[in-house]
Amino acid sequence: MADVLLSKVRKNYNPAILKDTLRNINLDIKDGDFIVFVGPSGCGKSTLLRMIAGLEDITDGDLMIDGKRVNDVPPSERNIGMVFQSYALYPHMTVFENMAFGLKLKHMDKKEIIRRVVQAADVLGLEAFLERKPKALSGGQRQRVAIGRCIVQNPSVFLFDEPLSNLDAALRVKMRLEIAKLHKELNATIIYVTHDQVEAMTLADKICVLSPLKANAESNLEQFGSPLDLYNHPVNLFVAGFIGSPKMNFLKGEIQSIEEGKCVVKLITGERITAAVDASRAEVGAKVILGVRPEHLVSATSELADGGKVQGKVEVTENLGAEFFLYMNSGASEVGSDFTVKSDSELDVGPGDDFVVGIPSTACHLFDADGKAFPRTAVYKRS
Repeated sequence: MADVLLSKVRKNYNPAILKDTLRNINLDIKDGDFIVFVGPSGCGKSTLLRMIAGLEDITDGDLMIDGKRVNDVPPSERNIGMVFQSYALYPHMTVFENMAFGLKLKHMDKKEIIRRVVQAADVLGLEAFLERKPKALSGGQRQRVAIGRCIVQNPSVFLFDEPLSNLDAALRVKMRLEIAKLHKELNATIIYVTHDQVEAMTLADKICVLSPLKANAESNLEQFGSPLDLYNHPVNLFVAGFIGSPKMNFLKGEIQSIEEGKCVVKLITGERITAAVDASRAEVGAKVILGVRPEHLVSATSELADGGKVQGKVEVTENLGAEFFLYMNSGASEVGSDFTVKSDSELDVGPGDDFVVGIPSTACHLFDADGKAFPRTAVYKRS
């Protein structure tokens, strides 16, 4: 396995118009880490992965793998294994032949080929399918064959480019577990691309959040950290809105007072919310956006919220058994007037009803007019 270091990496497909796809990407990926690149379509996450693989040129910056600069090293010499979105299996070959094909091209000893393929098949639970052809396999089994073809190469770094996007929901969950087990067994350095932030949160040691590059932005790398760091301490509005499902609620307001370790925010609807954040760099009267996750809201009638309360009208309810959702119109959200409440038990409320929700002070996030987060002084824990 190997470390991967990206220093001031930039990608521009057309330097004549100075429109970068990626800019000033700095990442230090340690040996054995499971890193996930996540972000909306067009943010450059697959491009970044392909640059590491050598399938895309690097416009500027340095890419180091295991301490060696590899910007100009061809893909075949980087000791990288890549699993694509499409399985790309040879339909006329058996599972064994598909997994062994790359090793045969290297003229590897036949006994060593058999040993590697059998070992990989054992790890992936493919022993019973080695003589089958791809048409006789399920989608999940085909994906495991594609992963197995990568494993037998003994690469320093595994690259996964949205490998589960072609699978149905149940198979995606199953394959997520299998990939997590594979990482634990191999202790491999894995870099994984997905647009699904649930995959990112469940698989990653660290998440790299990318955004579509804005003209004057220094970088489109928004934040790099552990899943819980991104969930509890997003650095800006973009990360806060992208990480978490359902997404964070955003409420416009202004700072009414500032104290040590907390401040009071007056929402545009008039409610006052105490937020456990350090707003010392702001001034009273400054425009801000209060953020609170749907799962951190509480029923104000059943649990006292020390932060404050917000009232809204229920538009739609969803009962999913283990979870209950209220979609409300509060007149206070940043975009339109939608507001979501998530509860682990059914609430006695229906469409058209008025409902008051409590916002604990420790559940609050606060962002300035530029979208930059104020430091939180406490993190909400449900009692």
